[in-house]
Amino acid sequence: MGGKGRRRLPRERALTRALPPFLIVAGILFDVLTPPAFTASPIFAAAPLIAAPFFSLGTTAATAAVSCATVLALRTVNHSDAYVEVVTEFVTMLTVGALAVVINRVVRRGDARLASARSIAEAAQRAVLPQPGPRVGGLDVAARYEAAQADAFIGGDLYAVQDTPHGVRLVVGDVRGKGMGAVAAVAVVIGAFREAAEQEATLEAVAQRLERALAREGTRRDGLDAFEGFTTAVLAEIPPGQGTVRLVNRGHPEPLLLRADGRLCVLSPTEPALPLGMGELGSWPDRADETDFPPGSTLLLYTDGVSEARDEHGAFYDPALRLGGRIFSGADAPDALVSTLVAEVLDHTADGATDDMALLAVRRPVTARD
Repeated sequence: MGGKGRRRLPRERALTRALPPFLIVAGILFDVLTPPAFTASPIFAAAPLIAAPFFSLGTTAATAAVSCATVLALRTVNHSDAYVEVVTEFVTMLTVGALAVVINRVVRRGDARLASARSIAEAAQRAVLPQPGPRVGGLDVAARYEAAQADAFIGGDLYAVQDTPHGVRLVVGDVRGKGMGAVAAVAVVIGAFREAAEQEATLEAVAQRLERALAREGTRRDGLDAFEGFTTAVLAEIPPGQGTVRLVNRGHPEPLLLRADGRLCVLSPTEPALPLGMGELGSWPDRADETDFPPGSTLLLYTDGVSEARDEHGAFYDPALRLGGRIFSGADAPDALVSTLVAEVLDHTADGATDDMALLAVRRPVTARD
């Protein structure tokens, strides 16, 4: 971390904090260096108004008081005999100071409500996204959910891992929409996945169970979501002892396979398919793609909060380009991989990510037989 965008933020914060005292000093210099007919009152008035949204109530009030006292002191030093103008200017400064205090309280209350709504929604989402253990079905696993920094609502990013009689099955998806409605849909998808993963013999049948679950959920959702609700998802199955992985991709970003020697494969679906929940637009049979999953390799699934993260110039973060040739080894490779991706995306966006991220990494360990 510590890239160009990340370093810019402390500089901007320092500049913002320096503005109120700078304006007061600039106002004093303006008043001293210009004829008496000129007034620096607008400059002094700007100081508490700038402090209001960025500083505490005490600092805002102190800035307003210093501005008022400075105006009064300058008029006293200049021996101004325009009594009406002095009183008018001073009353104006008091009014601006009081307005700055009111603005400060409104902003702080809004921030508190926003933080409360966000924490409730995030707690709800984390409740339906329990963290998987570091080892599931003999595989090393790591998952991460990272909420967007610039939004008040939690999105519908999801992941789940299940050790089943058919092997380790997993899903990463993204429900359309945000807020508690999306969290409710996430709960439906994960609940349906956990049940289907245990019962269905094939990965294609699991996908169809999710399709039916979302169709039922769509009839209970009001407004636009009742007609346009959908979920992009990738389902994966890693059968025990076969060295392969099967994938069903329903309109989701393509998973990546990082081999032990640093080679990277983009696992594109053989046939593109519509997201889950859009079955009314057409019915096509799901077909799982199978690829090698050799020992020491790591499978990475992620949502579009990673691949669609933009920098200040509008350039997307490309995980395939960034990860090619890099080696993540050992039992902690999945955790190191997801931590690296989250850090790089935040650095790429200068901590200004506008979409949530869900990442799931699974590594097939190297055994003595291998």
